[in-house]
Amino acid sequence: MPLFFLIPLFTGLITGYFFNKKNDEIGYIAGVFTAISVILCLILSPWQVQLGLLMLVLVGSNQLLRKIY
Repeated sequence: MPLFFLIPLFTGLITGYFFNKKNDEIGYIAGVFTAISVILCLILSPWQVQLGLLMLVLVGSNQLLRKIY
């Protein structure tokens, strides 16, 4: 399984980490870049990773709904 989909994820996370403390426009731009890179990473990831994330979200949402009701 090629791991090239991790490149935008790590780039975005590193950018978001470095500019997390900034209150300027550069901090907002870095936040938008991080969100776009995470979405791009999810699109480029193999189907096995996407299926695993989907199962994680479904199990997590079921547990949250049980706590609420």
